[in-house]
Amino acid sequence: MDSLIAASARALATGDPLGALKRVALRDDPPALALRGIAMAQLGEHPRARELLRRAARGFGSHEELAHARCVVAEAEVALAMRDLGGSPRALMAASATLEARADRANALQARLIAARRLLLLGRLDEAESALSQLDARGLPPLSAAIAELTGAELALRSLRIDAARAALARAQEVAQRSGVPALMAEVAEARAALDRPAARRRSGGTEQALRLDEVAELVSAGALVVDACRHGIRMDNTWLPLARRPVLFALAQALAEGWPGDVDRDALIATAFRMREPDETHRARLRVEIGRLRALVKPMADVEATAQGFVLKPHHAREVVLLAPPIDGEQASLVALLSDGAAWSTSGIALALGASQRTVQRALVELEATGRVRSIGRTRAQRWLAPPLAGFTTILLLPASLPFE
Repeated sequence: MDSLIAASARALATGDPLGALKRVALRDDPPALALRGIAMAQLGEHPRARELLRRAARGFGSHEELAHARCVVAEAEVALAMRDLGGSPRALMAASATLEARADRANALQARLIAARRLLLLGRLDEAESALSQLDARGLPPLSAAIAELTGAELALRSLRIDAARAALARAQEVAQRSGVPALMAEVAEARAALDRPAARRRSGGTEQALRLDEVAELVSAGALVVDACRHGIRMDNTWLPLARRPVLFALAQALAEGWPGDVDRDALIATAFRMREPDETHRARLRVEIGRLRALVKPMADVEATAQGFVLKPHHAREVVLLAPPIDGEQASLVALLSDGAAWSTSGIALALGASQRTVQRALVELEATGRVRSIGRTRAQRWLAPPLAGFTTILLLPASLPFE
């Protein structure tokens, strides 16, 4: 490695991209192109960074396998920062295998961490958790370790494992402070602040109370029958019954939860579930069919009993029934709350769950995307919508710290 390349790599490792560029800005050899690409990424010029890293990878070619693999990893991280999640991860996995075989363990772990973060951003939470569980964070430098812990915290929060999320965020804060990167420390602080914000409203017995995520988790662990109007499902203990794709049944469950411990009139249930103001015998017959379906689904958790006026929800073992509503009223609030599970939703699926027209949902999504409250992946019929990650996922670009081109 010549002296300018070494000096540029050291500047990048200390967080000085402008100092790095001063040394290699006029050079077009592959090592200089790679360092310029990393510097541009650290400055936020992601499209230019990607172009430079691709040129560097082509320049290294197959005869410099290790340097080529490092460029592939750096480009994958830039794509992640750009939220360009299309394409196949095969090149990244091949680069990881090459780095592992050539004893560059730090960058091999970095490649696998990028793959796990990509799965998280795609809403493939089970796969992301599996990929993350295979990482040994003890072998990661502080920057990468902090991102790994943030990713683990995100997964835990999505599944209401609040204690696990707090522990992961505490570890993330510790290693972020060791890294000395202000942006990373700010992301950890923002993720921890999310735990203290209202996540839902509890409605029970005619009263309403704002709840944080940990209070929602406590409510679930206390054994109450929770009708969740945020994620459109019913939960008791470790049992989760998703009803987002069955809006009529969820509307009935929500109405019964709002009326608990009393019963709910049949005409009121018909108006809520079928949107009929003047029901007739055909609607009452349909109500009996839908109540029968709901009764069969919730049988492990509760009974739905007929009364003289309508129907009443009776959870097993005389437990409490609680309705969780989004933290604020309004169509957009319901939409954001529905996406809070981290999974990828189609526009048609959201419209079905919310009982709204697809065009109405599309307009709301566009408005929310403009303010950064939702995000999309894919195009046309393959387009899916997700909640934004709780942390911004700083592009950390580990490569310069290991002086990759020597």
